[in-house]
This record gives sequence, C-alpha cells and structure tokens, in this order.
Amino acid sequence: MDDLIIIELYHRREEQAIAESDKKYGGMCRSIALRLLGYREDAEECVNDTWYAAWNKMPPERPSFLGAFFGRITRNLSVSRWRRDHAQKRYDGMEIMLSELEDCVPSPDAPEQEIERHQLAELISTWLDGLEQEEQWLFIRRYWYGDLVKDLAAETEEKANSCAQRLRRLRVSLRDFLDAKSIEVEL
Repeated sequence: MDDLIIIELYHRREEQAIAESDKKYGGMCRSIALRLLGYREDAEECVNDTWYAAWNKMPPERPSFLGAFFGRITRNLSVSRWRRDHAQKRYDGMEIMLSELEDCVPSPDAPEQEIERHQLAELISTWLDGLEQEEQWLFIRRYWYGDLVKDLAAETEEKANSCAQRLRRLRVSLRDFLDAKSIEVEL
C-alpha cells in the first residue's frame, strides 16, 4: 500500500493503518529493534510501541518518508529501552556499538541545548555527504541500524577485521572533522 494512503488511514483514525504499517515496515522495524536489543520479545514490544507512537503522532504529523519516520521511532524506543535495561546489566550488544562512537562525538551527558544537537546533526550529515557511497552505507548500517561488523563484512565481501578497520578509520575521520569544526570531543 502506498505511504500516502497509510498516512491518510492514520489521519482518519482507522485501525487498518497499523496493520498496513506492520505489513510494509514491520520487518524493517523489527530488524532495527532486534539488532539494538538482542531479544526477539523485546524487539516485538518496541515495534508494537512504534505503532502506538505513530498513532499518537499522526495527526498532526504528515511524515514525508514513512519508512524513516517509523525507523526513527523504533530506534529511539529501542535505545531508551536498552538504556533502561542496561542499568540492570541485562544487555551488552549495543554497548559495544555505542562505545565505538564515544571517541568521535561529544558526550550525550554534557549539558547541551537543542540547537547545539541540531548543529551537530547537520555537521555529521555534512561529513557523511563527503564520503563515498559505500562508506556512507557502512557507517549508517553500523551506527544507525546497529548491524554487526561480521554481517557488514559478509555483505562487502571482506574479512571482519578489515571491515572493523574501515569503521575505525571512519570514526577517526568523523572525530577529525568535528575537531576541525571546533566541536569538543571527549577522549
């Protein structure tokens, strides 16, 4: 079903909107949540929470790209759940991925204004735009979607160590780019 029709179903408050969303984007959302959380049951709960959040956001929102809208909600819910559960020492899968980025982006614990976060996001987007398409894909798949290094290596037909080194070079490049823009980076 077309995204515009799904959005219209949400705006008309028809429950079919959730079923159509799950049919079209459920697999993507489950994949995001599962990679970040590591447990199928927790991922399923996050996806269900995604549909609930979408129901509450539309209306008034009319997302221009529904897949990205659902993906962002799922990712944010999954990260929030991981942080909550991590305090109980239940998860360790996402800890590795987040620790890889600690050296190249400012700490989320630092008191920042919303405008500063927006500027950082714009700078990271600018940095990503300057990369070759495969490098962009690699970085986004690892640090947005939470794909495992071994899975990325298999898709790029290289060894896991080589893929990990490429990701390390990308993180160093991002850190250097942010340093050049006078963004403080904790080491």
